[in-house]
Amino acid sequence: MNQEKHYTLEDFLNIVETLRSENGCPWDRKQTHKSLKPCMMEEAAELVSSIRIYDTTGNAENMREELGDILLQVVMHSQIAKEEGLFTFGDVVQEVSAKMIRRHPHVFMDARTDGTEGVYKNWDEIKRQEKEGKEWIESPLREIPKELPALTRASKVLKKADKLYGAGKEYGNCVADLEESVRRLSGMEPDMEDAALEQVLGDMLVSLSDIARRYRVSQEQVLTDRVENLIDRYEPSKKP
Repeated sequence: MNQEKHYTLEDFLNIVETLRSENGCPWDRKQTHKSLKPCMMEEAAELVSSIRIYDTTGNAENMREELGDILLQVVMHSQIAKEEGLFTFGDVVQEVSAKMIRRHPHVFMDARTDGTEGVYKNWDEIKRQEKEGKEWIESPLREIPKELPALTRASKVLKKADKLYGAGKEYGNCVADLEESVRRLSGMEPDMEDAALEQVLGDMLVSLSDIARRYRVSQEQVLTDRVENLIDRYEPSKKP
């Protein structure tokens, strides 16, 4: 009986290179960094979904598959970059390996840290040093990608604005802002596409984001969980 071939990382790199070659797959050959952006976003979401499935069922098969799809995206971008004379997959591995060693001096070097907070502080300082002089960084807050989900980006912007400019508010002030927004809502009779309503809702979301980032609450996950609860309320699961 024939046994299934066991592939290595080198085999996988060759497979992707073949797909991109002159005699390869027409779809793979025409892809670019830009055209693959939606694919990476979808695959990342599917990986997160697979982790939820694993947590729920204890079955890791889907997670293994989705990790492979993420790896495919990394290798595809690396292969395209290689063809463009920019960098190779080996360069990607080299850079991330060096970064992990550099950002964990308490593990790979003789540096000492004072618990988890010390690790966070060292990590932030090392990141700051790494980014000095990078021409694509317009400013500290604009460096945070627009492509992030809005709630996640809001928390990151607020956290950095607090650290750099002292813009953060205490918990009580955030709650007071929310109460003020609710008061404004109560006095409104909004129409469709009401700009004033959008402003109030935006202020409320920013206040909630400030609370979430201060206490390291994932807004995306909290909202996802609550939406799932809402679905269960109207469509109870039939699973045993």
